[in-house]
Amino acid sequence: MIRLFVGLGNPGPEYEATRHNAGFWWIDALARRWNCHLQPDRAYHGLVARTMVGGQSVWLLQPMTYMNLSGKSVAALARFFKVEPGEILVVHDELDLLPGQMKLKQGGGAAGHNGLKDIQAQLGSADTWRLRLGIGHPGVRSEVAAFVLRKPPAAEREAIEGCIAKSLDHAELMQRGEWVAAQQKLHAQPPRPKPPKPVKPDAPASPADSAKPQPPDAA
Repeated sequence: MIRLFVGLGNPGPEYEATRHNAGFWWIDALARRWNCHLQPDRAYHGLVARTMVGGQSVWLLQPMTYMNLSGKSVAALARFFKVEPGEILVVHDELDLLPGQMKLKQGGGAAGHNGLKDIQAQLGSADTWRLRLGIGHPGVRSEVAAFVLRKPPAAEREAIEGCIAKSLDHAELMQRGEWVAAQQKLHAQPPRPKPPKPVKPDAPASPADSAKPQPPDAA
């Protein structure tokens, strides 16, 4: 069961539409769907909302610490409400997946993601669940820092938003901890289009047809 949904990003209007804020986009959309409102809370260093889902208290969190210190916010809330790492879902941008792709998993390395690194360090555990939203890769490691802090082109943003919408349709599965079902839904690929049916060649004219009188030319 998930008791704390965390979306990673950077605060401030200059970062709002950048790739690194895909986790914030997800939490904003979840708050709209569950009709709750994120409010600043100094105790948890972020924007926080609390709602009831399936008779259980659930928290939504956007750390306002900047990405590199995300764990400061997550750990403060998790410790106060006694939320275990396995009861936390962290939603974040993922360089190793293309826009339009996503992956749900538990644990694993941070793969250079500074927000995940700090969360794992502050919690002392890598057992959180993660929803990885693909943003693509610039192709050169030295360009990653600038890449994640730029706005994606419209087509890429649309693909990321499509993943967000699809995953939100199954947010209740994740909240209940029905992980196999959630992964099957989220990882399913759209069916391949069926190839067009071959066109049958016209039947050859029969000798009887050729014997019929033909109309005169229009000329």
